[in-house]
Amino acid sequence: MFKRITVIVLDGVGIGAAPDAADYGDEGSNSIANVAKVLNGISLPNMQKLGLGNITEIMGVPPTNHPQGGFGKMQPMSAGKDTISGHWEMMGIYLPEASPTYPNGFPDEVMGEFEKQIGRGTLANRPASGTEIIKELGEEHVRTGKPIIYTSADSVFQIAAHEEVIPVDKLYEMCLIARDILKGKHAVGRVIARPFVGTESEDFVRTNNRRDFSRTPDSDTVLDQLFAADYDVWSVGKIDDIFVHRGISRKNHTLDNNDSIQATINLLEEPFRGLLFVNLIEFDMIYGHRNDPQGYYGALKTFDDAIPELQKRLSDDDLVIVSADHGVDPTTLSTDHSREYVPLLVFGPGFSGIDLGIRQTFADVGATIMDNFNLERPLIGTSFLPDLLNE
Repeated sequence: MFKRITVIVLDGVGIGAAPDAADYGDEGSNSIANVAKVLNGISLPNMQKLGLGNITEIMGVPPTNHPQGGFGKMQPMSAGKDTISGHWEMMGIYLPEASPTYPNGFPDEVMGEFEKQIGRGTLANRPASGTEIIKELGEEHVRTGKPIIYTSADSVFQIAAHEEVIPVDKLYEMCLIARDILKGKHAVGRVIARPFVGTESEDFVRTNNRRDFSRTPDSDTVLDQLFAADYDVWSVGKIDDIFVHRGISRKNHTLDNNDSIQATINLLEEPFRGLLFVNLIEFDMIYGHRNDPQGYYGALKTFDDAIPELQKRLSDDDLVIVSADHGVDPTTLSTDHSREYVPLLVFGPGFSGIDLGIRQTFADVGATIMDNFNLERPLIGTSFLPDLLNE
């Protein structure tokens, strides 16, 4: 058994269309392999050594005869293709119905109550690109003080506001008001604060004061159960927001991949017994949604380069699991999440060369964690711990 398990989520890094991708309009999506094709090959030598090229064909990342870890891919079981469903499923929560989306904007019953409670009108209320909507309506927002409300193909209620017009703390208060309103049939996955700065439309830019306000899980997650059993549960990145700050004993709310990777390296130098749960956000937030395959590859390369530093800080008591929550194929016409398999790379000093196959649910990660710490497994998911221990 392992004393420490580190789970690193490469947010938005899919590895091929899931069997039901057509139901979501995502036929042909393959975030990693399609980026490699568009760029005429990519180089990810450290993930290649772990077995990334053994999972699927990736131009520039061939399979290896002697993988240094466990490798496979996982199929989504929950409905939807968003951050909440992906992360929650990984930690043992099954969502049979996708969170609601609003392709025509939010209904009057939502917006009327929201405007009443914040004491002012709003702008937009429609699906939009976050960077484009502040260019279009940012100056009107500054002039009127009305927050910009927008959504996307994801289940999100986003509030954009200039930090000098609506201070960040006030923006967070508005998000909490929206979160309280958006319940029942309108229980969106996340309410997101999107503050920005600048003097005119062409130089408006979003800041790192983004914050996500997620819906609350209806039952305990793996995090809750580990925390209740007095194990350490440390988070990096937006994990705390995704799990509504529940079941976490130490939070490191880093805002970009570089800081999150460095925080993970630093935390692995400290003694703990339990789970270190990490989200690397930029594949999704910056590159996937903006259809930037070169930037997407750059983010993959940054993580790949960090793997040796992670490995230096591991002992025989360590297990590292690298996966994702959904895809965001930056090579397709869509700028939205894609319904994909996600990669599964598992490594530690004590094992290598293990084909973990195709897992039927992301919850196999949570089941493996609970199996390792001798706690009751989630209702969904099959542990792959025996595969690692009986190589």
